[in-house]
Amino acid sequence: MGDEQQHVKFPQEVIDEYAALGVDLPALFSAGHLGNRMGVRIVEASAERVVGTLPVEGNTQPYGLLHGGASAVLAETLGSVGAMLHGGASKIAVGVDLNCTHHRGARSGLVTGVATPVHRGRSTATYEIVISDEEGRRVCSARLTCMLREIGPKDADNLPQGGRTENA
Repeated sequence: MGDEQQHVKFPQEVIDEYAALGVDLPALFSAGHLGNRMGVRIVEASAERVVGTLPVEGNTQPYGLLHGGASAVLAETLGSVGAMLHGGASKIAVGVDLNCTHHRGARSGLVTGVATPVHRGRSTATYEIVISDEEGRRVCSARLTCMLREIGPKDADNLPQGGRTENA
């Protein structure tokens, strides 16, 4: 998923579920290549709540404000992580709909996103993501729906191997 290992707080039952399949989830987890380039940091992750941050610096549009696309990347990352954890180790989450409403600009500091489920079913999961500035003011409201599908043979080649234990 990425080269930087992060210290993400996962529920123990989620760590155990992945460990039973030979995957060391904390060892392989990251925000993905794009998220890493943008400085996304996941600080808490469960199917019920995913929290992450994004620096404004380096992610601005020409007027010096946080780029709306950066908010979208943070929102999709957080919602996808929640959907992945809801789906479990045998499924992958694929975003099929993302919408973002930008309420105010941010010029500096960190923004924090919190993703919470709106719907968690067998084949889809929808998360609401609220992105706020350091003063707690809402910068963006987003909603992401992910399709949950079983991992297939073609997916296996794209899964990260860095987190595999020796038993896998």
